[in-house]
Amino acid sequence: MEIIKTPLEGLLIIKPDVFEDERGYFFESFNYGKFHDLGLDLRFLQDNESKSKKGVLRGLHFQSPPYAQGKLVRVMRGSVLDVAVDIRRNSPTYGKWESITLSGLNKWMYWIPEGFAHGFVTLEDDTIFFYKCTNVYNKAAEGSILWNDPDLKINWDINNPVISDKDRLSPVFRNFHSPF
Repeated sequence: MEIIKTPLEGLLIIKPDVFEDERGYFFESFNYGKFHDLGLDLRFLQDNESKSKKGVLRGLHFQSPPYAQGKLVRVMRGSVLDVAVDIRRNSPTYGKWESITLSGLNKWMYWIPEGFAHGFVTLEDDTIFFYKCTNVYNKAAEGSILWNDPDLKINWDINNPVISDKDRLSPVFRNFHSPF
């Protein structure tokens, strides 16, 4: 397993060891001991999965303390452009974002710690997105930032994504008050 640091402290790309042969492939998507040995002492309380057609954008979402969530995300089928925005107000990279293409073919994962807003746009039909969360979902703690915020300038590389009403009405970053 290879862990690659990003310019945003704590945000990591994880490339698992994948074993392929004529039968298919095998890899460990999570092994507590191996992650712990690599400095990631993670305890997950909830798993989530979504299936989306091409062009669906979900985000930018987060959970406020005490229900803040770290997320280990991956794509089981299809592909996404996955985006994480640093919303830790005392961070030197506050308001900065990183993106990565995750796919069922590359099998990479993204570790998104607490204090980040997260979103993704699907690049293929029938994309299955899976993530492990370090805390349970709590509706009263959910928050969001407008996906196409003019100050964040995230390059989603899509003009008219399919989004929920909730995401369409999310606040802009300029008016955002971080709970982190």
